[in-house]
Amino acid sequence: MSEELLPKQFVPYVPKKGEEYMSDRQRAHFRSILETLKEELMRDIERTVHTMQDEATVFADPNDRASQEADIAIELRNRDRGRKLIKKIEDTIALVDNGDYGYCSKCGVEIGIKRLEARPTASLCIDCKTLEEVREKQVAK
Repeated sequence: MSEELLPKQFVPYVPKKGEEYMSDRQRAHFRSILETLKEELMRDIERTVHTMQDEATVFADPNDRASQEADIAIELRNRDRGRKLIKKIEDTIALVDNGDYGYCSKCGVEIGIKRLEARPTASLCIDCKTLEEVREKQVAK
């Protein structure tokens, strides 16, 4: 996804000197980001549903009808992506709650605050994610 994930009112986290990684304050910061992102996505999905209902028109011209159906298909695809991202956000919030957030799910190292701010749902450190992408490219060839 090329879209920016973070909510617009997001304020970057500045750790205090000597602060432990994924302290209560850091977990609260990321939980807030995730909840805000989830709320924004849910509002966007709801808005899309209402827009689609309001714009539902039966066109006599086959070209107009085809164009409308293509627009609806694109909106439904975007809505499905949003729904999947909401599920991923909910899973990530569960990681925050149980204390596993911020650590790579493959190797266990710290993912890092900056990476998590760029992608709050990240579950892999940059090294594991890079290896995964290289493997995906090799399989695709």
